[in-house]
Amino acid sequence: METEQNGVATILVVDDDELVRKTLSVLVSSLGYNCLVASDGIEATEMLQSKHCDLVLSDIKMPNMDGLELLKHIIRHHSGTDVIIATGYNETASYADVIRAGALDFIKKPIDQAELEAKLARALRERHMIRKLETLSMCDGLTSLLNRRAYDLRFPREVERAHRQNYSLYLAIVDVDNFKDYNDTFGHNEGDKVLIALSDTIKECTRNSVDLCFRLGGDEFAVLLPQTTATQATEIVQRILLKFVESNFNGTTLSIGIVSCKRDKDVSAEEDLAQMQKRADQAMYDAKHSGKNCVICRI
Repeated sequence: METEQNGVATILVVDDDELVRKTLSVLVSSLGYNCLVASDGIEATEMLQSKHCDLVLSDIKMPNMDGLELLKHIIRHHSGTDVIIATGYNETASYADVIRAGALDFIKKPIDQAELEAKLARALRERHMIRKLETLSMCDGLTSLLNRRAYDLRFPREVERAHRQNYSLYLAIVDVDNFKDYNDTFGHNEGDKVLIALSDTIKECTRNSVDLCFRLGGDEFAVLLPQTTATQATEIVQRILLKFVESNFNGTTLSIGIVSCKRDKDVSAEEDLAQMQKRADQAMYDAKHSGKNCVICRI
């Protein structure tokens, strides 16, 4: 999916009136934003499949798919996109109706340039603040990796995306061997250094902006590895293990279980995800029972 250009927000204008589309496109572009246009809700949904938009400015009354239907679609399928709904003076939808439906804001037509500029600026400012808070809530305070909450949200999405786009996805569960003994011997501050070193190793050995790295809690970590073969995924986690062992934290090693996350159409998504997690945990425990300091891969 395409992303915003040079850090500039991308705004999609949706209106069935060609003159309005052109006028708003010129206006939005003059305010310094990237601007895309669509003639109705259906065209907008097709565009959103391939292009990331920070904000959609949509008319409410359109043929084929109106603004409220488009809003529902965006809420369901594009959680990273906010919506401002535009309505004419003779239309019955109120501010409360639109906000209750999930829009970020509401603007009356004909659109006043100064009002639009202010609403876009406020919407994007609020969006930035919300995303920053969301990022902080998904971040592990000690290691700066994604946390358990992020894992619980991202794991189902990544499995579904891999299934939909027909590529392979592997899940690795990483656990530090002998960590309790290390903590008891050297203290929790030294134990924290082990966890930080492991997180740095995981980030160094995985692919930036491709693989997803999490601290699940305590000394347990997870890595999601999309678009890899079993051999490639195993090589990545073996690099993590070897590099960590080279750090020589007094007897601590890693037990790693890795499994393929391929959807089973015969069971529910929720049950399937639970089974994937169970298989990954079991592979990690098998690594521990095999003498620790090893990788067990279950296809």
